[in-house]
Amino acid sequence: MAIINAAILQSLRTMVRTEFQNALAKTDPNYMKVASLVPSNTKSNTYGWLGAMPTMREWVGARVINSIKEHGYSIVNRTFETTIGISRDDVEDDSLGIYKPMVQALAQEGEEFPDDLVFELLAAGFTTACYDGQNFFDTDHPVNSKNDGTGTDASIANMAVDGTYSGEPWFLLDTTRPLKPLIFQERRKLDLNTLFNPTDPAVWTNNEFQFGTDMRCEAGFGFWQMAFANKRALNATNLWASYKAMQAFTRDGGKKLKIRPSILVVPSSLEDVALKLMTRERIDEGGVTVDNELKGKFEILVVPNL
Repeated sequence: MAIINAAILQSLRTMVRTEFQNALAKTDPNYMKVASLVPSNTKSNTYGWLGAMPTMREWVGARVINSIKEHGYSIVNRTFETTIGISRDDVEDDSLGIYKPMVQALAQEGEEFPDDLVFELLAAGFTTACYDGQNFFDTDHPVNSKNDGTGTDASIANMAVDGTYSGEPWFLLDTTRPLKPLIFQERRKLDLNTLFNPTDPAVWTNNEFQFGTDMRCEAGFGFWQMAFANKRALNATNLWASYKAMQAFTRDGGKKLKIRPSILVVPSSLEDVALKLMTRERIDEGGVTVDNELKGKFEILVVPNL
């Protein structure tokens, strides 16, 4: 049994931080593929400019000022934490090796936690409002016939539903622009803190040293025009229909938005279907084997917790 002294405690700190950093370096979260990272310096960020995509025009006469609509869409940061206790007895008995996998798991969980926020929000898009007041996935997003919003609104859908479909939803996204369909707002990065002094309250009360992570952040929606959701079968016909619907999206005034769908997001239950659509030369479509024009067209992102 070792007597706990400054050297042993420093060794404990070094082990925890080293294993934590090594695990972080090996973790590859998915959220950055579909969400833009936006720093936050306050309790919340307000994205009043959402709904105004810039467009070029020939400069004839004076500049035309495109006033940004104030939608008042705000993302409020939340704080999250995970804490682990190490028995003081294990430190005395030099049994720290048993905690290494736990430290590694803590790092992986923290680094991948934004995935949970982002993809849970994507799945909730059918019932959660975005900047225009409609649900992110809806059938009646308003698009005005005039640039200045003084015309009439048309109702545009960025979702499709088949009442006979009982599977999980899937999504087609345009991730080629500076602002992706989703936003990950970061107020405080993932941080590791330790309580490894014999005088710390946890040691006195619970006979354990403690370490944990915390972060302050939140996920939110970007432009609904860059996402299309399906509650219908994943097949070539429906995938093409989603692609063409997104390409037809316009800004206020009727100008095409030049949407470029780039990534197909599916739950684990549809991974096999997605792989067939993106990799095979020929596929079965409605009982007939046909050439697969979709091969390699979209990146596949499989999200187990979608």
